[in-house]
Amino acid sequence: MVFKRYVQIGRVAFIAFGPYEGKLVAIVDVIDQNRALVDGPCTGVKRQSMPFKCMQLTDYVIKVPHSAGHKFVRKAWEKAEVNQKWEQSSWAKKIDAKKKRAQMSDFDRYKVMKAKKMRNRIIKHEVKKLQKEAAKK
Repeated sequence: MVFKRYVQIGRVAFIAFGPYEGKLVAIVDVIDQNRALVDGPCTGVKRQSMPFKCMQLTDYVIKVPHSAGHKFVRKAWEKAEVNQKWEQSSWAKKIDAKKKRAQMSDFDRYKVMKAKKMRNRIIKHEVKKLQKEAAKK
């Protein structure tokens, strides 16, 4: 398996767990093989050291020099339109769907179940129609 996402200066990462869970950060500097200096200029994450274990690398890379300042990272982040790209990604959409499902009430789950049953009944009916037509020919 060939890796496509590498730890590099300017790589945008998703924080999987910890106090800033669910937010995006940019890697500003690599401290050692376990930690990086990260900055989330538009997501509310202050510049800090963070272990790679709690970061998941994304496909997005912003153009910043080694150990760039907060203002420079913010400008590069906005220029690359990282937040808009992230919102359009399937990864972010799956996370939002998961949150919605977790916040559903019992009645909402019941309505979803009934809607799925009705959809499956319609599909089954149409498939049987097509099978009858195919058997006649």
